[in-house]
Amino acid sequence: MTTSFTGSSVLSESLQKVLTDVTALSLVAKQLHWNVVGVGFRGLHLYLDEVVAIARTASDDVAERMRAVGLIPDGRPQSVGELNSLPAVKETIVSTAEAVEAAVAALNATVGTMRQVHEKIDAEDPASGDILLDYIRQLEQQAWFIGSSVDKA
Repeated sequence: MTTSFTGSSVLSESLQKVLTDVTALSLVAKQLHWNVVGVGFRGLHLYLDEVVAIARTASDDVAERMRAVGLIPDGRPQSVGELNSLPAVKETIVSTAEAVEAAVAALNATVGTMRQVHEKIDAEDPASGDILLDYIRQLEQQAWFIGSSVDKA
C-alpha cells in the first residue's frame, strides 16, 4: 500500500536518474577505495568509505521514497551500468592524485544529476526534493574534503 499521493512518470524518471547515479557512485568509490596507492592513501581510503556509506544510504532513501509514492525503482546491475552518468574509472591501481580526481568527478556528476532534476522533483513532491537537498549537501562536502586531500600547491 502506498500513500494517497502517486508520483507521475516525470517524478519516476527523475528519481530513477538519481537512484542510478548514487548506486553507481557507491561502486565507483569502492573501486577507487580498493585500488588507491601512494602518499595520503589512508586518509583517502577512509574518505572513500564515507562516500560509499552516503551513496548506499541515498540509494535506499531514494528507492524507498519511490515505493512510498507508488513508483518502481530499478537498481538492477544492467540498468545501473547502462544508465548512469558518471565518468568511467580505471580498473587498475591508481595513485592518490588520480583517485582524488576520479572521486571528485564522480561526486560532481552525481550532484549534477541531482541538481538537474531537483526543480522538477520539488515542484511535484517537496518531500522528495528535500531528500535530494540533503544528499546534495553531503556529497558536495565530500567532494570538497576529497579534493582538498591532495596538495596541489
